This record gives sequence, structure tokens and C-alpha cells, in this order.
Amino acid sequence: MADAGEITHRRVLNIALPILLSNATVPILGAVDTGVVGQLGLAAPIGAVGIGAVVLSAIYWIFGFLRMGTTGLVAQARGAGEIAETGAILMRALMIAATAGFGFVLLQAGLFWAAFKLAPASAEVEALARDYLRIRIWGAPAAIAIYAVTGWLIATERTRGVFMLQFWMNGLNVALDLWFVLGLGWGVEGVAVATLIAEWTGLAFGIWLCRPAFSGDQWRDWARIFDRSRLKRMMTVNTGIMVRSVILQVAFMSFLFIGARFGDVTLAANQVILQFLFIMSYALDGFAIAAEPLVGAALGARDRAALRRAALLSSQWGMAIALPVAAFFWQAGPWLIDVMTTSPEVRTEARTYLLWVVLAPLVGFPSWMLDGIFIGATRVRDMRNAMVVSGLVYLAAVIMLVPTWQNHGLWLALTIFFLARAVTLGLRYPALEASADGA
Repeated sequence: MADAGEITHRRVLNIALPILLSNATVPILGAVDTGVVGQLGLAAPIGAVGIGAVVLSAIYWIFGFLRMGTTGLVAQARGAGEIAETGAILMRALMIAATAGFGFVLLQAGLFWAAFKLAPASAEVEALARDYLRIRIWGAPAAIAIYAVTGWLIATERTRGVFMLQFWMNGLNVALDLWFVLGLGWGVEGVAVATLIAEWTGLAFGIWLCRPAFSGDQWRDWARIFDRSRLKRMMTVNTGIMVRSVILQVAFMSFLFIGARFGDVTLAANQVILQFLFIMSYALDGFAIAAEPLVGAALGARDRAALRRAALLSSQWGMAIALPVAAFFWQAGPWLIDVMTTSPEVRTEARTYLLWVVLAPLVGFPSWMLDGIFIGATRVRDMRNAMVVSGLVYLAAVIMLVPTWQNHGLWLALTIFFLARAVTLGLRYPALEASADGA
């Protein structure tokens, strides 16, 4: 039996806090991109950057499984003392990223055509967005590979490296935005070039941060890297996570589409208070992610007590965050709504649904924490099945509640979805913990 190490509050915080700081930098970049092109005084460049960023985010999001799958697999290999395997896993993930990224470069014409068929825009906006996308698509291999790099850093509890990487990429991107767009007058293309440079230099920096994975010859042990059973396990893990993530995304997208049926004011109100959920997710992600390497290492070491303690301590911190977040929404919610919109109708409508986002951290934090625990344990079959059941529960709740309760029924259905995710995963936790027994 290998050693998972002592699980302490300090260790949880050392993993979680850099993630929280890293998350705080994410909204800044989008705001700067919009603000910089907004200085051009035209609407079309703002729309072009917005559409282009959404298209690429949707494409890259598919490969988010590389972050979660890499974290779980590397953490377990580390816990089992298989140091060479931690490097091999990163190499496999980087190869997947390179194949997918250059595939997108080759298929860009078809991808962009499909994107503008699904989300048509004016001729001027579409032309500018295509200029933006033609530049940014060359960053696809780097952008996808950064998922793998981030996953490896989290698994090895180097989350300060994650923060440094995010800070470097976003900081450089902002500086280049200002130079290329406002200084050189490159417009939308300047925003794209700035992001492209940030992505490739970010990948180079990320690989340097992962340099222990490339020590010795482990990174080119091709017999290990292409071992059929290990490759099959990695594909199974990644596929299960992808299915789970797609269902989750469909649920949130359907929430927006269904809410649009209740009119522009309700749609706008939903969009405003959904930002509260994003704030909640940024706050809880740090501790859910902290659970991943700790649970994975404990499982790899076959240490049931360490696994239970990792799950317990990270969840305690998740609850410690959820309570003040809920209180903050309750007290500051009306003020935040007023900051986000000046429309009196939207402000009034958003206040009507504020209670739901006050409840969201309290109801939702168990599902966030269990996600992190199950990702660390790579119990992807349980995660996939639990999400399928939860998705069906959400669908049934929408069908039964929305016709009578309208938008309140929609928010109640989303709340039930959070509960269903927690219950379905919670029922499988004993089996997860039991899997740590024995060799």
C-alpha cells in the first residue's frame, strides 16, 4: 500500500485557494476584450468578438474532459507510487489535444459555416467574426492542451502553478489587447492575435511548470504510453466525463431557451441572476477541485480512511463557502442586480426570482463537492448514470412545473436538478469508498 499523505485542512486550502484566485481572473479577460473593441465606437466589432469567442469556447469545451480525466488518473497513479505513469498520462493527453487541435484547423471552413448557420449574424458582424476566427483557430492545439496541463498540475497539487499560468495568459492577453487594438489599430484581428500569442506562450509556460513529468525518459516510454489497456482506460474515463458534461450543458442551455418563452424582460432577468450562479461556481470550484487530487491519491494508495477524510474536509470547506455566499446573495442581491442592469422592469423582475439563487449555494454545494470526489476517483460510470437520471428528473420537473408556475417553475426545476445530482451521486458514494479497500 502506497502513502496518500496526511489529509489536513491546510493541505485542502493549499490546493483550493490558488484555484479561487485563478477563477477570479477569468471574467476580467472577457470584460477587457469587450471594453477594448468598444473603444472603436462601433457595434459590429463588439458583436464579432463576442460571437467568435462563443463559437471557439463551444468547440474547446468539448475537450474539457482532458482536464478532469487527467486529474483523476494522474492523482491515482501518484497515490499508487507509479511516477512514470503520471508522465505517460500527460503525454497521452497532449497527443489527444494536438490531434484534436490540428483537426479543427483543417476542418475550420466547415466548422465556421455550421456555427453561422446555427447563430446567424449581420453580414458585417459575420465578416469580422470570420477574420477573428481564422486567426484564433490556430491556437486550438494550445488551448486544448492547456486543459491537460492544468489537470496534471491539479493532480500533483501544484495549483499555484495553475494560478501562475492563468495570470500569465490573461495578463499578457490584456496587455497585447491594449497594444494591438488601441495602439496599433488592428481592431478585431488585434484581439485575436493577442489571444493566439497568449495561448501558445501559455502552453509553453505550462509545459515548463509540468517539467517533473518530463524528467528522465518517462515522457518517451512509448511502450507504456501506447499500452493498450492504459489507453482503453483513459478513453473510457474521458468518454464518460464528456457524456456527463454534455448532459449538464444541455440542461443549462434548455433553461435559457425555455426562459426566453416568457418574454424579453423575464429572459433578461434570468440572464442577470444566472451571473449569481457563476459567482457560486467560481467560489465552490476551488474546494471541489481540491477533492480531486486528494481523493484520487487516496484511492491509488488504497487508503480508505484517507479517502473519507479527503471527501469530508473538502466538503466541510465547501459548506463553509456556501453559507456566506448564500447570505451575501440575500443581503447584496438587490444591489448587484441594480449594478448589472439599469432597466427598471428587469430590476423588478430579477428581484422576484432572487430567492432561488439564495437557495442555490445551499442546495447545490453537495452536487459540486460530489462531482469533485467522483472525478478524483474516476468513477465515470456512476457520474454518467447519475447525470442521465438527474437530467430525466429535471425534464420531468420542467414538464410538470413550468405550465403552472411559469418562470418560478423553471427555477424550481433547476433547483430539483441540483438536488437530483446530489442524491444520485450520494447513493453511489459508499461503493466508491469501499473500492479503496484492499489491493
